[in-house]
Amino acid sequence: MTASHWQGWRWPLLWLGLLLAATFGLPQLEAGFRAIEPGARAVIYSQASFSGLLVKHLLLVAAAACAAVALGVGTAIMVSRPWGRDFLPLASQVASIGQTFPPVAVLALAVPALGFGVLPTLFALVLYGVLPILRNSLAGLHGIAPAVLEAARGMGMSPWQVLWQVELPLASAVIVAGSRTSVTINIATAAIGSTIGASTLGDPIISGLVNGNSAYVVQGALLIGLLALTVDSLFERVQNRLPGPAAVALG
Repeated sequence: MTASHWQGWRWPLLWLGLLLAATFGLPQLEAGFRAIEPGARAVIYSQASFSGLLVKHLLLVAAAACAAVALGVGTAIMVSRPWGRDFLPLASQVASIGQTFPPVAVLALAVPALGFGVLPTLFALVLYGVLPILRNSLAGLHGIAPAVLEAARGMGMSPWQVLWQVELPLASAVIVAGSRTSVTINIATAAIGSTIGASTLGDPIISGLVNGNSAYVVQGALLIGLLALTVDSLFERVQNRLPGPAAVALG
């Protein structure tokens, strides 16, 4: 591999290394956290392992991201077809309304129907994360030069082939940018799920707030921040390898 290739992975690997070091090394920093909370009986969160909380947090965000991408991209494809353009204003308004609700309010409304735990948290994350994906998917699909689509049809491609072989590849960089925003936001938002029984990296934060232990809050916030930076840098690396607006214009 070339030096430039490795340089592109520098930041993702750096943030991943720091995340893993914090996940497994925080229990060894008791003296440092004791300075934050000198009067606390315990300064290292021990009700669950940080590695276990990290995995559960990642799985929850990944599941929400998959659902939000399927919903957002699917809706964008539907309303960008000739037969679905009448639904474009409705789809945009519904997605916008979903993000205007505070996540805590969504959780409060979802708990009576879905119970406590993962399901209402997943519902809130999907609702909160679909708007950036929908908006970027629409921008990517509508930003393709009409001449490109005409050329594809002139080659005898069916509408399905034009979508999969031309439109989605050319719009992929913009769609990934929306997914990047959505996932990064939801990494932080998922912590609120700990208030209704979902096991996430928000557990130390909620426990610290309830018990007045700032050390717990710092530990949870640090891990969530490092996870967000790791995932965001990975998305940036993927995004940079996809065809961008210049490729669309050249078509």
